[in-house]
Parts: sequence; structure tokens; C-alpha cells
Amino acid sequence: MTNTGFVFDVLIPVGKIVAVILYPMLMTIVMIWLERRVVALMQKRLGPNRVGFQGILQPFADAFKLFLKEDIMQDQADPLLFKVAPVLVMFSSLLAFCFVPLGEPIRIGTYQLTLWIAQSPVGLLLVLGLSSISVFGVIFGGWASNSKYPLMGALRSVVQILSYEIPIGLTVLSVVFFARSIDLVEIVNHQSQAKIWFGFMLPVSFVVFWISAIAETNRAPFDLPEAESELVAGYHTEYSGMKFAFFYIAEYAHMVLVSSLVVIMFFGGWLAPFPNVPAFAFLKVIPGFVWYLVKIMFFLYLYVWIRATLPRYRFDELIRLAWKWLIPLALLNFLVVALIRYIL
Repeated sequence: MTNTGFVFDVLIPVGKIVAVILYPMLMTIVMIWLERRVVALMQKRLGPNRVGFQGILQPFADAFKLFLKEDIMQDQADPLLFKVAPVLVMFSSLLAFCFVPLGEPIRIGTYQLTLWIAQSPVGLLLVLGLSSISVFGVIFGGWASNSKYPLMGALRSVVQILSYEIPIGLTVLSVVFFARSIDLVEIVNHQSQAKIWFGFMLPVSFVVFWISAIAETNRAPFDLPEAESELVAGYHTEYSGMKFAFFYIAEYAHMVLVSSLVVIMFFGGWLAPFPNVPAFAFLKVIPGFVWYLVKIMFFLYLYVWIRATLPRYRFDELIRLAWKWLIPLALLNFLVVALIRYIL
């Protein structure tokens, strides 16, 4: 193998794998700081401002504290499932990023560097399937703890995720109908050819998907599996140290994953805005990866904004929202989109 072949066939794929692992980790660090600062701003507090400039090193201090914290497991817990649960949640959140395109391919001489590890004709289904595995980690964690509050949180998580998977699936199908592909890269390319983002063509699909995705990631106002006012901390009440850190990181990694899917399916992925307006043609000079980051940071900020603004739902309200409103709306939207595609 030549030096050039070694670089292209070995070093670059390994580098992309490392980058995909580090990317959600770095975004988690950014989000921990951003969430604390934004919520503090909305509540007229200072937030973290001691460790580093404006508290920017606070996430590293928290990670160091969790790393040194004693790892406790009560005698009544199931040792195997108790240890597997946080690893499973973390594993599923990171593995799904293998199929997420982070930007347009970069030409290096005759070599085309793709900003994703794997491209699959069913990439969207793989991402949704891998991200859904995390619910097993939540169930295992709540069950293995052999405690009432974690068990209640795990049962809530099962009902919540099963309910909101249905509108997510229906809205994803509406996007697939328009793109005529389940490949995430092809979905972006179709929006580039159509010169319009699916978020404007399918506004109902976007709204339903976004609300359901917030519930899927157990974020406020749908954070019933954790609900500290009722369940102490829910399914991870009995966890400490790095096992708790895995649950914590996985939650933010899922937020980044969901924001990436929203951007890719509804807002053009790495595409520059206003493709039909000649006056904004200069925006295409900015690399696609930068546009992708700007878009997902907007939705991550929206996550924080919603958390700081809306009160937590009661569990019966949460289920009512899914089965009486979102699922019928998603089904009606799916039928309308299918009819439009059939006519066209």
C-alpha cells in the first residue's frame, strides 16, 4: 500500500470515526454551558461565572467531579442490567451519528472527502432505529435499580416513547414521499434541486416532528421520566459517578441528533439559505458545515428556551396530546401529502 493509499484508505476513515465520537461530546460541553447561561439569563440570574471566563470551563469541572465521585450500587440492584443500562444509552446515541451527514463533500485533489462515516439507502431508518435503542437503557436502568422512583420513571418512559414514535414515523414518511428516498444525503440533495426546504413545503410535518422529538428526548416540558418534583430524578435516581454522566451526556447527544435530523429533513442540511434570491448568492461561499452548525445551534437554543418557558405537563396531558392531537394530525397530514404526491 502506498503512502497516499494508506492516508485515504486508513487514516481518513479512522479520523472520521474519531471525529464522529468527539463531535457529540464537544456539543454536549457547549450545551451544558449554554443551557445554564441561557436559563440564568431568562431567570435574571448570573449562572456559572467562576470557573474560566464567564464560566466556560464549568462543564470540565463538572466532568472532573463526576469522574472522581464514588460509584455506588445498592445491594438490591441487578448488577448486570445496572451496569449495562448507561452504556447502552450512550452507545445508541453515538452510533446513530455514523449515518448523519455533517456537511457537503470536500474535494481534495482527485479525492472526495465525505463528512459522514457511512451512507445508506435506508440511512434515516437506521438513525431512528439506533436512537430508539436508548429506551431499553432507560428501562433497564429503572428496573435494575429495584427502587420505586426509578421504576416509575422507566414505565413512564416506555409509554411516552411508544406514544410519540407514531407521529414521528408518520411525519418522516411525508418527507420520504417528497424526497423519494430514505437516504439522508439524498434528502438534502433533493431540497437543493427543488430550491426550497421541506420545512416550508411541509410545515405541519415539521411542527409535529419537532414536538414529538422533544418528548422522545425526555426534555421539558415532557421530562416526565425524570420529573425531579415527583420522582427525585426518575430512572437514574440510584446512579452516581460516571454511570450518571453517561445518562447525562446521552441526553444532550440525543438533542444534537434530533436537531440534526430536523435540519437535514426540513431545513436543507448544509445548504445555504435563500437559494432562489440572487442577492444572497454570496452566502454559498460559507462552507456547508458552518451552515449546518448554525442551524442546529438554533434548534438547540430552542430546546433551552422551551425548557425555561413552559411548565411540565401532567402525565395524562402528555398522553392526551399524543393520542388525541398529534397522531390524528400526523395521520391526516400523511394522507394529504400522499394524495398530493399521487396527483403530481
